[in-house]
Amino acid sequence: MTTNISHLHCPKCGADCEPKKGVYICPKCGANLLVEYDWDKVKKALNRDALSKNADRTIWRYLPVLPVSSPLSGPPVGNTPLVDAPKLARELGLKKLLIKDDGKNPSASFKDRASAVAVQHAREWGFDMVTGASTGNAASATAVLSASVGMKARIFVPKAAPRAKIAQLVTFGAEVLAVDGTYDQAFDLCLEATRRWGWYNRNTGFNPYTREGKKTVSFEIAEALGFAAPDLVVVPVGDGNIISGVWKGFVEAHKLGLIDRLPKLLAAQAEGSAAIVNAFKGDGVIHAVKGDTVADSISVSVPRDGDIAVRAIRESNGLGITVSDDEILHAIPMLARGSGVFGEPAAATGLAALKKACAEGLIPADWTVVMLNTGNGLKDIASAIKVAAEPRIIPPDPSALEGLFS
Repeated sequence: MTTNISHLHCPKCGADCEPKKGVYICPKCGANLLVEYDWDKVKKALNRDALSKNADRTIWRYLPVLPVSSPLSGPPVGNTPLVDAPKLARELGLKKLLIKDDGKNPSASFKDRASAVAVQHAREWGFDMVTGASTGNAASATAVLSASVGMKARIFVPKAAPRAKIAQLVTFGAEVLAVDGTYDQAFDLCLEATRRWGWYNRNTGFNPYTREGKKTVSFEIAEALGFAAPDLVVVPVGDGNIISGVWKGFVEAHKLGLIDRLPKLLAAQAEGSAAIVNAFKGDGVIHAVKGDTVADSISVSVPRDGDIAVRAIRESNGLGITVSDDEILHAIPMLARGSGVFGEPAAATGLAALKKACAEGLIPADWTVVMLNTGNGLKDIASAIKVAAEPRIIPPDPSALEGLFS
């Protein structure tokens, strides 16, 4: 396997190590690792001229800065639309608001970016089994992409995961282990299974290569804006892996000269699962929370990528905003009616937080804001219906129409 990786770096203790099979965390202190590249090699292969000649519009157009030697075959991942939302922008008092709709990915979530890289990385390292713990979206993405190349997937999920996400898993052939407990307990069981049987572990906040897939969204945003960075990127935050990946992507795009400045980040968390925002606003130390929120995709008690996420928010001179479950639910129809994008509760958390930040005068009106829609609303229809409306039931008789709309 030939890649441009130079080494893995531990941001906690400063240690560097070789990328080897089965190595996920720092061998010295156990912290999460960052993938580093040989930038002289990358710059020759990934630049504006090379991108202009590259017909591949998926995440694999950024292969020189990914930890695999070749693309994963199967359904195309990435190149999701950047939806202009002028109506919603006016409601919030913003000049420009764009929705990066990753609900258009194969499994209908942002997590396809990470799973595509992880599954291909597993194949290139000689694994035939991928495992992971998830509240649903990462699991669904892994099941879809593993199935496309004949890999086996064994997934640990909390028993309370939405049925639509479970349906995706079993339909695509993954073996599902529903844990009668929390996401964090499913995560720990998955780690133990990895230790016992040596499967490839895709867990975010443990496997450093998932962040590499997630960072591709930043390259796509920069390209879509004519090789420019927005002023602010709004990111729903659970375990911290997406926001740390978004930041890594922009930093690397800047290092490569693709953009000339960096955006600020807005970390959006549910009040009942706000360990990262709490740490960002406090002493920087992650403390466990209950992880209690309707937004299951970001319901985490102990965020496994929390330290790197806090660092990313601070390095961007960004914001951390928490919102209630009620605010999250009401943001679902607001997003749909204001932009034409259907988001699940976790995705709507971003809009709820952006709305609060705008109301508090924290966002200048002339900024260009990009908000990530991390999952399609069909992932959790119960939450959408709860706050939108139940249909009116009428008899199948023309007389029922009389006086109905007058």
